[in-house]
Amino acid sequence: MRTISRKLTLAFLLVAVIAAALVAVVVRLTSPDRLNALLRDQARAQLETVLVDYYTANGSFDGVATVLASSGFLPPSPHQVQPGQPAGGVQPFDASQASPRESRLVFALADERGVVILTMLPNYALGSQLPPDRLALGKVIEVDGRVIGTIFTPPDAFVFTSEEQAYLDRTSQALWLAALGAIAAALVTGVLLARSFARPVRLLTSAARKMAGGELEQEVPVASKDEIGELTQAFNSMSHAVSQANQLRKQMTADIAHDLRTPLTVIAGYIESMQEGVLEPTPERLEIIHSEIERLQRMVEDLRTLSRADAGELALVRQPIAPRTLLERVASVYCHAAGQQEITLKIDAADGLHEIHVDEARMVQVLGNLVDNALRYTPAGGTVILGASQTEAGVTLLVQDAGQGIQPEDLPHVFERFYRADKSRADAEGASGLGLAIARAIVVAHGGELRAESAPGEGTLMVITLPIS
Repeated sequence: MRTISRKLTLAFLLVAVIAAALVAVVVRLTSPDRLNALLRDQARAQLETVLVDYYTANGSFDGVATVLASSGFLPPSPHQVQPGQPAGGVQPFDASQASPRESRLVFALADERGVVILTMLPNYALGSQLPPDRLALGKVIEVDGRVIGTIFTPPDAFVFTSEEQAYLDRTSQALWLAALGAIAAALVTGVLLARSFARPVRLLTSAARKMAGGELEQEVPVASKDEIGELTQAFNSMSHAVSQANQLRKQMTADIAHDLRTPLTVIAGYIESMQEGVLEPTPERLEIIHSEIERLQRMVEDLRTLSRADAGELALVRQPIAPRTLLERVASVYCHAAGQQEITLKIDAADGLHEIHVDEARMVQVLGNLVDNALRYTPAGGTVILGASQTEAGVTLLVQDAGQGIQPEDLPHVFERFYRADKSRADAEGASGLGLAIARAIVVAHGGELRAESAPGEGTLMVITLPIS
């Protein structure tokens, strides 16, 4: 089985081999040409220096061949035009028979008139007058800004001496050794990097297999800040979310079973007692059974609403409505219950707020749930405020009670299903624990947000933010 570690190592090694081979081939092919150009430029520059110095000292090139020969720039018996000698009358020097040292210095020299006065090139006959186009091919020699001659050198490569060839050979050897060293370094680096890349992948694979086996809570160490590190963080977040969702599912199942068992126990107890003749089926007892059945029906309907909201199938019939009008309709439903509890129900909403585009029945359900909670926890003589205001984010609807508030450790969980900050009181009052979860689901379906603000002893503020239609 080919592991990712092996694949990465081979990839690093392949890239290193290709890069080293390309560099070696390019350098090997270009080194002779570069050395040839360097030596030719050096020889031409040295020759130009000797010629300029000679002309400056003598005012002409007469006798320059002797100086060039003594300086090693000319082989024996150079051919130079003498006074009165006809142009082209001398056989030029044969460069093919020269030694490596001599062939490097093959050149021709024309004076300021363009007449060839020194030649080692077959195409530049002694004494010949060169046309302007051929003169343009040479290197002009100047003294004090005045042209005194032109040097011509062949473009052909030199024949390297044994020392120069040995230098090239040693350069090639060093290059190949460097390439082998680079390949070895790439192999070691590739192995180390491949292992560092593959290790978090192996850890993620192992953690994923454990999750598949039922161990949902997994934590893989984040060893880097690159894409693999981001993947590891995402995996850890997913593992935590899945584990938490599983715990919530288990808790919700237990809560549903508990909430269903209570009314079913009451119903079964009364019916069995009536069947056995222990109790008479009086209207009061039948009313208790009926109320428990209604409690079961409400719970089933609440679960159905949440299920539709989770699936994105919660039907909304949106219509524009003024925030104050919506609050007044909710207040009219609960004003009687508030009066019975000696609680003041107050509306605090300015006129002229932007209309909101909502499903009126659903929003009445949301606000009614919040007002019902507020009345439940507000003592007699207290006030429940229904407010509305406008912000840059949209229209805000508020429900403020005067209760004892919510403990900080409970506040983040109040919108979770079946969560009860005061479980004993909730059970006694028949609350299902789904009201706030349904309220948030409906608000989110409208594109809004529902949040709670509270502190112990200071009451609770429920804030709904809805977009402006």
